[in-house]
Amino acid sequence: MQKIPRACVAGILGFTIATAVFAQTATQPMGASPHIEQVMHGLQTRFASANTTHDGKLTRAQASSSMPMVARHFDEIDTQKTGYVTLPQIEAFMHQHAAQR
Repeated sequence: MQKIPRACVAGILGFTIATAVFAQTATQPMGASPHIEQVMHGLQTRFASANTTHDGKLTRAQASSSMPMVARHFDEIDTQKTGYVTLPQIEAFMHQHAAQR
């Protein structure tokens, strides 16, 4: 049996929880739910940790090291094909993905 790195499990779990929260509260404005605020804060924190260049842009390599779900969906999130994703793009992807569920 192959061991899954703890960071991958945390990333998958965090993304799953975030999409579930967004799906349940899609009609509420941002900030209306303490749950959403907590999820968004977690996403912002993880993004900041992964963004080692501190430029507000996450490359595929940076995402691969700390945000595996973002890395797996990188091409879908990078809609402008710039080679990097921003926090607002990740948030938009999560909203879109939650709305499809």
